[in-house]
Amino acid sequence: MVLADLGRKIRNAIGKLGQNTVINEEELDLMLKEVCTALIESDVHIRLVKQLKDNVKNAINFEEIVGGANKRRYIQKTVFNELLKLVDPGVTPFTPTKGKRNVFMFVGLQGSGKTTTCSKMAYYYQRKGWKTCLICADTFRAGAFDQLKQNATKARIPFYGSYSEIDPVKIAAEGVEKFTKEGFEIIIVDTSGRHKQEASLFEEMLQVSNAVTPDNVVFVMDASIGQACEAQARAFSQTVDVASVIITKLDSHAKGGGALSAVAVTKSPVIFIGTGEHIDDFEIFKPKSFVQKLLGMGDIAGLVDMVNDIGISDNKELVGRLKQGQFTLRDMYEQFQNIMKMGPFSQIMSMIPGFGPEFMNKGNEQESVNRLKRMMTVMDSMSDKELDHPKASELFTKEPNRVARVARGSGCFQQEVRDLLSQYKKFSDVVKKIGSIKGLFNGKNGDINPKNMNPAKMAQLNQQMAKMMDPRVLQQMGGMGGLQNMMQQMARAGKM
Repeated sequence: MVLADLGRKIRNAIGKLGQNTVINEEELDLMLKEVCTALIESDVHIRLVKQLKDNVKNAINFEEIVGGANKRRYIQKTVFNELLKLVDPGVTPFTPTKGKRNVFMFVGLQGSGKTTTCSKMAYYYQRKGWKTCLICADTFRAGAFDQLKQNATKARIPFYGSYSEIDPVKIAAEGVEKFTKEGFEIIIVDTSGRHKQEASLFEEMLQVSNAVTPDNVVFVMDASIGQACEAQARAFSQTVDVASVIITKLDSHAKGGGALSAVAVTKSPVIFIGTGEHIDDFEIFKPKSFVQKLLGMGDIAGLVDMVNDIGISDNKELVGRLKQGQFTLRDMYEQFQNIMKMGPFSQIMSMIPGFGPEFMNKGNEQESVNRLKRMMTVMDSMSDKELDHPKASELFTKEPNRVARVARGSGCFQQEVRDLLSQYKKFSDVVKKIGSIKGLFNGKNGDINPKNMNPAKMAQLNQQMAKMMDPRVLQQMGGMGGLQNMMQQMARAGKM
């Protein structure tokens, strides 16, 4: 996972403060020593580490802290703010305009994952409803056009390139002109890379830039080179106006912290980070959210945005049934589909407070995905009557033959069908509880309005949700208190 080791070490260092009966200057120094060691091991420049340590010590004065104040929380907040300064250059990144042409030109060294990242970015915007396309202006590397063509075809993204034309400037200009006429909104141009910073690379880069007049020049950076990113980013910025940076391979290298902090020093905002080989292993980079997830604080606002992006709230029929306390197996099937659209499970889990980036490893993640797919396969063998029945659990209980038929149809054991029905009943009970709360849906456009929920009803709902959760997951979130805190954060995020 992305910098999971760094996050774990920093969380452990801060966590030790809470175990001490007295928090004083000596304990603060020990904590800072562990934090600084973790940052140096992640290849963050020693100058920046020293600066962070000095800033934290200057900001915390134990004599001025009011008696009774939570010193641990105050120290955690101070460390959080300083870590944020490390990765946030304070520059607003470029935002594409819907309905207009937005040209992105990708530059970088060969081997940094530039072509794959072009495809990932096109796919990211395509999923959000943008009309995206790809242009291969890399005529230097053998197989570059084939790679882009394969990625684009798999993701169903229009592309342009040539096997015979050797002039990258001509290909880029023709491609941009073609897609502009066809009304594309996101036009991504992939350019040639080299292993060394040769003059020919920079000259070609400048010519392509002048020909296509990009709205945003994106520098693709390999995380494995660590703090050397700073020199690379500066060199490219001196030739073309690098407006944004994407850092790749953050999931596989310990030097990612050095790469992120080095780029922040150049005042070029990191807009995305690559977190794996697959096309959806791609995250938008928001410094505050990134540090929150790194420290296990979660990113509820990001989770709410993710849910809104896949349009769950736009399903008026589902919302109408929720208001009446009704939840069918078909509804559960559709929500499983939505979860699959949200991206990697580890990315979703890291947004929940209490779950660090390392909570779900690749093995656990694949196991969870397979289990979800298995449950959907079971539901594929059910009839429309079973899927749409308001009390499906009772239907299967009264007619056990249905369980046997579904098990045969889906190629699974009858116990797996019963487990699915048991999970469905837990979901259904929570929905009934939500539907029974009067005035809850009196918000704008009939949305949920948490202000209309009295504390007693909120507590009942939380208890119902706690019952359907794995006890280990609930404990990781901080028990009932952590669950209530998360619900409050979601309510606040939903009102933004």
